[in-house]
Amino acid sequence: MNTKDIRRNLYRVLRKTGVPRERIEEDATFSNDMLMDEIDMTCFLFYLETSFNLNIDNESLPRINSVRSTIDYLSQRCA
Repeated sequence: MNTKDIRRNLYRVLRKTGVPRERIEEDATFSNDMLMDEIDMTCFLFYLETSFNLNIDNESLPRINSVRSTIDYLSQRCA
């Protein structure tokens, strides 16, 4: 999967999670910029795993804290 497809699908996942369009930027963090709490993150991770057909292990969770880090993670996993 190329980076453009990853970004498009990640955008859809964030919108499905309830993040407003204007808050979605590549350098945005989930907790500070998108105001996501633990429940939002749980939903986000569920939709992310479902949309990209992968299983995110617990060791990787701290690395997924922004849009950019998620794109990087998905680029490695979906290559």
